[in-house]
Formats: sequence, structure tokens, C-alpha cells
Amino acid sequence: MSTLLAIAYPDLETAERVRAELISATKEHLVQLEDAVVVEHQLDGKIKLHQAMSTAKSGAAGGALWGGLIGLIFLAPLVGMAIGAASGAAAGAVTDVGVDNDFLKQLATKLEPGAAALIALGRSDAPEKVLERLRPYGGHVIQTSLDTEAEERMRAALGEGVATT
Repeated sequence: MSTLLAIAYPDLETAERVRAELISATKEHLVQLEDAVVVEHQLDGKIKLHQAMSTAKSGAAGGALWGGLIGLIFLAPLVGMAIGAASGAAAGAVTDVGVDNDFLKQLATKLEPGAAALIALGRSDAPEKVLERLRPYGGHVIQTSLDTEAEERMRAALGEGVATT
């Protein structure tokens, strides 16, 4: 089952560095990310989403490939590629994968202007190793889908005080 983590940082640069750290951890097979979005509450009050990957670009690439292959069958590969790329880009642009954009924007309203947050959806078989990599960046946990004990470990690893009840 995937875990949702939303961690606030004082600025966009820190949130982007943490996302880069998570992406690096995927290459080492420490974590499998389904989505990793940085949301920014800009100084003018606007909310900006920094997606990790463009669904329009990946749709265009896939569409061009399939369009080219189908075009080969009908002896018009360039036409097939052009039509496939256009339809793939259009389909990718309207496709939302991972965390819902409305949810992301709602979380971003909880941030101070100028701050940013990383919202990551994924799973890990080595959560302690991932936490170790995130520890130097600090951060404030906004929301998680972790159980209480795991969330407290995360808060402690990030340097937050853990509330006692």
C-alpha cells in the first residue's frame, strides 16, 4: 500500500532538494515513487504546483511511438507519428496521475507565503534509510497516511517536537 507524505519547508529550494533526494533514492531502490509534487505558496498568495513529470510530454512520446508503428503498417510512418504525438499529448494533458491537484492546492493553503511543501506518494521497504536521507533538511509534517507510531518517528527524525497526549 502506498504512503502519502506532505512535508513543509521554509522555501521552494529546500523542497526541490528533498524531492531530488527522493528521486535519487528511487535509483537505489530504497523507495518507489508514484508521485512527488512540490507545491509553492508564492509571496503574492498564488499557489503553484511543480510536477515531477509532464503527462503531456510522456503522452506525446508514447503517442509518437505508437503512431509511427501504426503508420508503418499503412506506409505513412511520419504522418502516423505526428498524429500519434498530437493525440498522445492531448490525452496526457488531461490525465492526472498520482495525488489529486485539488488536494495539493488545498494543502498549499496551509503554508506561509514564500514556503513550499513536498507531497510524495509511494512505498518503501527501507523507510529508516529514507528518513536518514531526509533528516538533514528538517521540515514540518503537514499530513501523512502513516500510523501514529511511524508518523512520530518521522517527526522526530525531521527534528520536530512530538506531542504527548
